Amino acid sequence: METPVPLGRSGIMVSPMGLGTWQWGDYFIWRYGKGYQDADLHEAFQVSLKAGINFFDTAEIYGRGRSERLLGRFLPEAAEPVVVATKFMPLPWRLRKGALRSALKASLGRLGLERVDLYQIHWPFRPRAVEVWAGALADAVEAGLVRAVGVSNYSAGQMARAYEVLARRGVPLASNQVEYNLINRRVERNGVLERCRELGVTLIAYSPLAKGLLSGRYTPENPPPGLRRRLYHPTDLAAIQPLIRRMRETGRPPCQVALNWLISQGAVPIPGAKNARQAADNAAALGWRLTPEEVSALSHP
Repeated sequence: METPVPLGRSGIMVSPMGLGTWQWGDYFIWRYGKGYQDADLHEAFQVSLKAGINFFDTAEIYGRGRSERLLGRFLPEAAEPVVVATKFMPLPWRLRKGALRSALKASLGRLGLERVDLYQIHWPFRPRAVEVWAGALADAVEAGLVRAVGVSNYSAGQMARAYEVLARRGVPLASNQVEYNLINRRVERNGVLERCRELGVTLIAYSPLAKGLLSGRYTPENPPPGLRRRLYHPTDLAAIQPLIRRMRETGRPPCQVALNWLISQGAVPIPGAKNARQAADNAAALGWRLTPEEVSALSHP
């Protein structure tokens, strides 16, 4: 088993990699119900547990609540305590601070929990300022509904503002969940990764496999299915093939190399899994580390 890592300064320890559940109930991007069903997701959950993964991330909008309900259905099977994270979406009509507590209680109901381990603001959407929702997160902690709090898709400046509001209430900002992978490395250039390290905030990396592009399965001749085919032009798929070849040179499957590389950066990746096979492939990224030379070769092509 891998040694757990701290979730910011919250006191919560998580496995170095979690499981993201965006695919659980989402048809628009992931075509839930077409090629995989609830039974497949159940097996993915079980395989992840057996591999030592104890961190599961969901959100109220994933599958319009279905992801939370499925996770809540599976949670009683865990023999050991698990860390559950979900998210609040600050929709434009959610203007009052109390909207967060109402949404949180609805999420807890779907999850079958009395409190959630990590509650995150999904996006820094207007019209309310990030300070408003940071204050609402602190309220949720004080009410005993949440163990730790985080943000998602926040810039370095927005994260610092939320951090300050929470610090004044004695609540640490545990995490910032952002897109980060070997293809999308914006957080290295825009200050987010550096600010996370300065503030002691864990960077949770979503889409760590770039929606499957870093799995090695897709080429210009074999693009991903569904909406993902529209998101990526054949020239994009052609451009990443040299990276895929360098990943294969390590002697391990590209998906495992991509996840292990993120762990080497100090991030906690949360790849998704539609079935037991994908969950097992992801879990095989644990228990070993890329060499410094391999990390450098992938980081500086």
